[in-house]
Amino acid sequence: MTVGDFKRYFVQHFLSYDMAERTSILSIIMEETLGMNQVEAILYHDQEIAQEKKRELQRVCQELSKDIPIQYIYQKAHFLGLSLYVDSRVLIPRQETEELVDWIVTTHMAAPQLRILDIGTGSGAIAIALKKHLPQASLTAIDISEGALAVAQQNAKRHGVAITFLQQDILGVEDLGISYDIIVSNPPYVRELEKKEMHANVLDYEPSLALFVPDDNPLLFYEKIAEIAAQNLTEGGALYFEINQYLGKQTLEMLHKKGFKALLRKDLNDNDRMIRAGRAI
Repeated sequence: MTVGDFKRYFVQHFLSYDMAERTSILSIIMEETLGMNQVEAILYHDQEIAQEKKRELQRVCQELSKDIPIQYIYQKAHFLGLSLYVDSRVLIPRQETEELVDWIVTTHMAAPQLRILDIGTGSGAIAIALKKHLPQASLTAIDISEGALAVAQQNAKRHGVAITFLQQDILGVEDLGISYDIIVSNPPYVRELEKKEMHANVLDYEPSLALFVPDDNPLLFYEKIAEIAAQNLTEGGALYFEINQYLGKQTLEMLHKKGFKALLRKDLNDNDRMIRAGRAI
């Protein structure tokens, strides 16, 4: 089997993914198993694949056929140039969350010092990327999941950043007891009714605890975090959310009712995706 043979096989057989997803997954496989970037995969189109690599490709394809996400297969995800360890204890970081972090970094990069809280840290992607890009900041990250915190701590150690990790159910918190300049969260926001729109690799493998909220109370986490932010943001502090694209208006209205001025921002796919809020004066 040549490199070109495998590429044709993959594109023709994994039809449950759209073409863009297949191309992306194929690029990851070529890089991780064959050590080839996109240019090399073209240049070495007719190169025979070694037997050992064929077995590895077969294993990867078998796992993909079970809808296991490619990031879990290789236990690796990329986020703003960082390579992160991921497994089924944490959500796979998404491009939309990269955009949220970039918004925070570009807005606050000139601040001489910052105290930042990341609520629902998961793999630690947000907290680690913020510490990397805002080295003057002091980072605290919390999550309800002991497993997620173990992954986040592993990633922080890998990238040599100092972050305070705490296990905490945010819904049970009344007052943090500490003031923060920035509170950021990408909390669960997918309604149960939206499951029908989701691919099996998300539904069957990514942690439901980090994904879903009740249909009748979809802003459950946002309301609680806003209440906490009202007490624990410094004067002039900012609250940042990644949000459900279908609930932008409702999230804004909730924040306004709780005394915040809020700005809604679209992602690169033109979906309502993130909010920055501050206490109204």
